[in-house]
Amino acid sequence: MSTPLRPAVRGRTADPPHAGSVDSAIRFISRRDLFDWGLNGLGATALLSLLQRDLPGASSEPSAASRFAPKARRAIQICLVGGLSHLDSLDFKPELERLHGTSLQTQEQPDIFFGQVGRLKKSDFRFRPRGESGLMLSDLFPRIAGMSDYLTVLNSMESRSANHTPGLFLANSGFESNGYPSMGSWLSFGLGCETESLPAYVVLNDERGAPNTGTATWSSAFLPSSTQGVALAGGAQPVPDLFPARPVDPAADSATRQFISAVNRHRKDLLQSAGPAADPLIESRLRSYALAAKMQASIPEAASLASETRSTQAMYGLHDTRTADMARRCLLGRRLLERGVRFVQLFSGGPIAGSPRASWDAHENVRENHALEAGRIDRPVAALLQDLHLRGLLHDTLVLFTTEFGRTPFAQSAADQVGLGRDHNRLGFSCWMAGAGLRPGIAFGSTDEVGYKAVERPIPWHDFHATVLHLFGIDHERLTWYHNGIQRRLTNVHGEVVREVLS
Repeated sequence: MSTPLRPAVRGRTADPPHAGSVDSAIRFISRRDLFDWGLNGLGATALLSLLQRDLPGASSEPSAASRFAPKARRAIQICLVGGLSHLDSLDFKPELERLHGTSLQTQEQPDIFFGQVGRLKKSDFRFRPRGESGLMLSDLFPRIAGMSDYLTVLNSMESRSANHTPGLFLANSGFESNGYPSMGSWLSFGLGCETESLPAYVVLNDERGAPNTGTATWSSAFLPSSTQGVALAGGAQPVPDLFPARPVDPAADSATRQFISAVNRHRKDLLQSAGPAADPLIESRLRSYALAAKMQASIPEAASLASETRSTQAMYGLHDTRTADMARRCLLGRRLLERGVRFVQLFSGGPIAGSPRASWDAHENVRENHALEAGRIDRPVAALLQDLHLRGLLHDTLVLFTTEFGRTPFAQSAADQVGLGRDHNRLGFSCWMAGAGLRPGIAFGSTDEVGYKAVERPIPWHDFHATVLHLFGIDHERLTWYHNGIQRRLTNVHGEVVREVLS
């Protein structure tokens, strides 16, 4: 995509186009500013979106991977960064309470991060049956628990890494290192977007910062650049360089667009006169500026929450300082889905480490850390589920609530103590799904009696990803891209659909 355009006739210089008066445009914006904006701003984003259709690599025809009737049209994923304790939230273990204060009985050396294996530790939060389904969920998420009849809880998740960075990569891309496309990028590649005025894949980071894995977390890697996640920010400029750095007179702006269009049309005419085939990059460039103009109108409108009713804003907790950040992002996520965005990803938790921690990484104190983090997201996420249901969107919208791994049933402390925190646990943890094509109000799979290892139908990330693709009507073995001598896919050479959770 970085290859420069070739001249149609070697050694020939094109005549300058006649585009009418552009003096006013030049007075308001310099040539350097104009082309810098075009290369690095919204024009470049729009161009990349259109170039995907003309790339040779795109001949893999992702539509060929669609083999099932899709249940989901769109998805929103809430990613809990740092490692949610399943034992304090979604995985009820009465035996752990009975064995509280005793030692873990195992012949294996636990694969943990800090190496401290304290005594077994019961949940810091009370579990109760919820809703008509009777799902056992804790008081950590009281409002989400109130939506239990819509949830499909996976209690036998497992990961290959007990370290945050490879764990986050694995959960997002199916590989433990960067350089591989995220699930959102694969979905964007396989299905495209339902609108040409917004990106197919949008990322909304925690106000405290992005995860340590940064933009590689939502990377398109070797897939077309148009499938990469677009991180939107708050405020008047959700997309950097959405508008010129300083105000431009409308007449000057119109003259600039006419000038650019004339240059591109002239270039297209030259190429066509030299041979039967026009350069597809020119066609895409012509379309890109029309798309950029649509984005300039659609993104500010989608990002504005002013049109939402007071009751809706209150339901999400938009005006509560504790929940405002997640409320804004959940509400924006719903608005983006309504407007044709395919995949929205919200992160709960920023960079790992720091004091106090700004993530779910509860090494020091589970009760304090998790209560704080859950207080930020419980109300907005529950409102999102309720709102999608009330608007008739939940039946074909997939909601994902994930974390890179869980936490240990034993405390992170000296061997003869019951400390306040828990270490990383990759061998068994919980996530939940809701919406399109799922059996609601169930808990599937299980860990052992103390919640240490997945024992009943372990679900590695490859199976989770295969199931998500299946819900979108995609065969995970057929959605591929030829890269570096290999037909790559989201599930690598693994993956089995968890059919037991499908409706």
